[in-house]
Amino acid sequence: MRVVSLVPSLTEAVAVSVPGVLAGATDWCSRPAGLDVTRIGGTKNPDLERITALRPDLVIANEEENRAPDLDALRATGTEVLVTEVRDVPGAFRELERVLTACGAAGRPRWLDEAQERWERPDPLTPRATAVVPIWRRPWMVLGRDTFAGDVLARLGVDHLYRGHPERYPRIPLEELRAATPGLVVLPDEPYRFTADDGPEAFPGLPHALVSGRHLTWYGPSLAEAPRVLGEALRAALR
Repeated sequence: MRVVSLVPSLTEAVAVSVPGVLAGATDWCSRPAGLDVTRIGGTKNPDLERITALRPDLVIANEEENRAPDLDALRATGTEVLVTEVRDVPGAFRELERVLTACGAAGRPRWLDEAQERWERPDPLTPRATAVVPIWRRPWMVLGRDTFAGDVLARLGVDHLYRGHPERYPRIPLEELRAATPGLVVLPDEPYRFTADDGPEAFPGLPHALVSGRHLTWYGPSLAEAPRVLGEALRAALR
């Protein structure tokens, strides 16, 4: 079995669960550390010729992270492409099981069982908090409706203020974000790398939580740690 992954979180999941099947991965696939496979470009601009040269039995992709024209071009070469759709935590577990089975996993890996158990009994904030969750600046973009990260936060007791917006990642002027008077600003380190010096200063007087993007937005082995890691960051911000 030869697999090419176009999704960093799926790369990690496959690499630790079905060792040896990955032939290629994107330049952004940073986990597991030391992954030794052919790099095939970015998630939005993969090198299609390099992918087909690897002669994969399967390419794994995601409807949000990868572009449909690239996936169609791969299919046109006769390459099998599995496309995931993840909008919430239960969906992540279903799609992970589907991907790992397609990649030849003999059974459910232990980390997947542990992650599912921990998400069945998360420890949400009490009282619940309201938040804005920027994912980009210049222009400012935030979590909107129907997102995996939004569902993660909701299960941890954080309701983001744009969850009812018609767009999934709306552009919202900074002045409007401030005027929404959130109780918390959640700043992940990906896709935009918010840091202590880049992001909090835009929301003076508001508590902010700098969180791991891998734990907030990835669906893979990090799901087992995410309730604890994110919960600690959220609680620290509200003390």
